[in-house]
Amino acid sequence: MCLGIPGELVELPHDDTDLALVAVSGVRRKVNVGLLAGEEALAVGDWILIHVGFALARIDEEEAASALRVLRRLGPAYDQELQDFATTDVG
Repeated sequence: MCLGIPGELVELPHDDTDLALVAVSGVRRKVNVGLLAGEEALAVGDWILIHVGFALARIDEEEAASALRVLRRLGPAYDQELQDFATTDVG
């Protein structure tokens, strides 16, 4: 099962890769934010919606919290998504 999950930007790219460090429920990894390049500049602390290693949209903190509450209720499916998030790499 693939889910779009909210993550908080922890560190922005310092090179030309478009890979930012994102935290999702305590798990940190790099996510490609290149699809959001045409939008307003991203900042540390912004929330984004992530799917298969790519940031698809910026969301506000309230929307992120609401989505995380719903996702946690999925139990094993959400746990699997977090495990996949932690063990796969975009770059």
